[in-house]
Amino acid sequence: MTIYLDNSATSFPKPESVYRDVDHAFRTLGANPGRGGHRMSLEAARLVLEAREELASFFGIENSARIIFTSGATESVNLALFGLLQSGDRVVTTSMEHNAVVRPLKALQGHGIIVEKVKADSTGVVSVDAIINACKQAPTKLVAMTHCSNVTGSVQPIEEVSRFCRENGILLLVDAAQSAGLLPLSIKSTHIDLLAVAGHKGLMGPPGIGFLYVDPRLQLEPLIYGGTGSLSQHDDQPEDLPERFESGTLNTPGIAGLLAGIHHLKEVGLSEIRKKEQNLVKLLIEGLRSLDKIEIYGPQQFDCHGGAVSFSCENYDPAEIGFRLDNEYDIMVRVGLHCAPDAHRTIGTFPRGTVRVSPGFFNRPEDIERLVGALKLIAV
Repeated sequence: MTIYLDNSATSFPKPESVYRDVDHAFRTLGANPGRGGHRMSLEAARLVLEAREELASFFGIENSARIIFTSGATESVNLALFGLLQSGDRVVTTSMEHNAVVRPLKALQGHGIIVEKVKADSTGVVSVDAIINACKQAPTKLVAMTHCSNVTGSVQPIEEVSRFCRENGILLLVDAAQSAGLLPLSIKSTHIDLLAVAGHKGLMGPPGIGFLYVDPRLQLEPLIYGGTGSLSQHDDQPEDLPERFESGTLNTPGIAGLLAGIHHLKEVGLSEIRKKEQNLVKLLIEGLRSLDKIEIYGPQQFDCHGGAVSFSCENYDPAEIGFRLDNEYDIMVRVGLHCAPDAHRTIGTFPRGTVRVSPGFFNRPEDIERLVGALKLIAV
């Protein structure tokens, strides 16, 4: 029996309702939402609106029109950064960011954007004081940071950072690719100005869908220009949201799947999902600790831990561990740098990276026990 433990990349399997609703949208809602007055187009548009409303409810967003559908968290981050920043603006970020944040900021430095990087500690946790001190060194436009590391599972102090940013007139962009659907996250209670969310991870939707939340105080420049189905008589991009940022045909089947994923999360309850995944992570860390040649990276306190656990094995390259787990034991994990080289420099695992294990909602304790048993045979 195959065991999938790479849920930080993409959650798998999906709830049955996700498969069913994606198929239904493909078969019966094939028209462009918001691009026609006929029945099929209107039904597709109603589905898109329902998805916006459900996402707004789930994330404590007052106005669902501030939710911009994208292809995923990477496009959302790019829209936020390229749409907001101008030459001379200063950004404070961290050493735990995914390349979805690192590479756009690197490109923007060539356009006069100033980037200050705060280094996390050896467990991958970023100090609030370090971020505050970096912001105070010079006028700062934006703090851009992940909510939860995809390498170490470190949960970052978003609430405290957001409070400081709001009190000091600094904008906050949060990459919630790893936390959405796993950790509580509310715009009403946490003052986040820009929230980038992936649909295919903790929200249990299909690949190719995500969204960006944009605070009402902000007016971004579009990343993509084109047809929106509104104000077609003008060559200028519309000003109203969400149309301003949703040029081209929306991914209706992806949105249908994301909506089904949200319905599943609400039915099960976020607290129950978090409890189950925390128990799996606890069992995983305890099992890894029992092995002599294994070194675990990241927080050791389970309440400060997201869904990913990274480790290395003495005298073995991570790639060899991953290959043998897959080919000899039918266990799928992730190896390497996980698109976050700075995070590995921070925890001391660059350039080889680590083996990353990320249990999901549909994993069982027996899956973790089989993994630990396999590692016991490999790491001799």
